[in-house]
Amino acid sequence: MLTSHVCSIQEARPKTAEEEVKVRMLEGWVLLATRSKVDAEQALSRFMEIATSSNDNVGALVGVATGHMILKQTPRARNQLKRIAKTPWTSQEAESFERGWLLLADVYVQTGKYDMAIELLKKCLQYNQSCSRAWEYMGFISEKEQAYKDAAASYEKAWRHSNRSNPSIGYRLAFNYLKAKRLVEAIDVCLTVLEKHPHYPRIQIDIMDKARQGIRV
Repeated sequence: MLTSHVCSIQEARPKTAEEEVKVRMLEGWVLLATRSKVDAEQALSRFMEIATSSNDNVGALVGVATGHMILKQTPRARNQLKRIAKTPWTSQEAESFERGWLLLADVYVQTGKYDMAIELLKKCLQYNQSCSRAWEYMGFISEKEQAYKDAAASYEKAWRHSNRSNPSIGYRLAFNYLKAKRLVEAIDVCLTVLEKHPHYPRIQIDIMDKARQGIRV
């Protein structure tokens, strides 16, 4: 299946140098999608060539960093992502910048460097207020700091911008509503999650039953 995808991309027959770079980038992302070490190494090689020859192509740097992450080479990935964080934003590569910032924010969150993560998340939201993932990270950080009202406010935006369809975000929003004593709203979110994801019973046991009990009391 992977070979057929790569072959179909190669059949695009690029006519310009820019098109050739795009084709090579697509081939790299197809390889990374397998999450295998061998394919990740091949993709990494391709992305590094592009980054070197295309004057620090941001999309290629994201590909390099992703390859290093798959190979569990986090320090190397972080170094590439820091290059992106220092690069002036352009609308042409807006999506790549966002992906790079989110990847680096995730690295910082995993190591407890919340202030540095928040700085990157704010950059994401500066250019894309509807970035659900950025709002989700903001909510996660506030929740870790036990700022449940702030966490709920961020998760509300993540929930809205994910079309109220991601059960994980719904769970976190309902949990923080519960912690913030917003019991009716917690129940409403639980019902929405269960309506769309009936096989997600944890939210009823962990949150909805407790919220209902709190209302009765």
